[in-house]
Amino acid sequence: MNENLKIYMGNFWVLNESGTLTLGLTEETLADFDEILSFDFPEEQQNVEADEVCGTIETNDGPIDIYCPVDGTVTEVNTTLMDDPSVLMEDPYGEGWLIKFSAEEDYSDDEDEDDDMDDDDEDEDNDEDMED
Repeated sequence: MNENLKIYMGNFWVLNESGTLTLGLTEETLADFDEILSFDFPEEQQNVEADEVCGTIETNDGPIDIYCPVDGTVTEVNTTLMDDPSVLMEDPYGEGWLIKFSAEEDYSDDEDEDDDMDDDDEDEDNDEDMED
């Protein structure tokens, strides 16, 4: 895995290359599925909002929502995956990328996207403790 990749929402990776953000699925996420069946990608040049669903991956175990890492515009989708979904399983950090975006504002690699999720997890743990 490329050391410049940042994990986003636990299941995705993001690579920032001169303002173009490439989004893909992590190997750990893909390990939960035997087969990728189809993709529903956003249109190129479509405006997207950060942390909103912009597409779907259909797997043998149900759908995976694709979330946008930034407010911006879709600049490219990986049409190769539509013809051969196995590329995603075989090379998730290379040829298996999903979508490329241009961001409206600078995308900071220093942000910890998982902070919000960690806080939520702690709250759930505390709620469970109170029930006991």
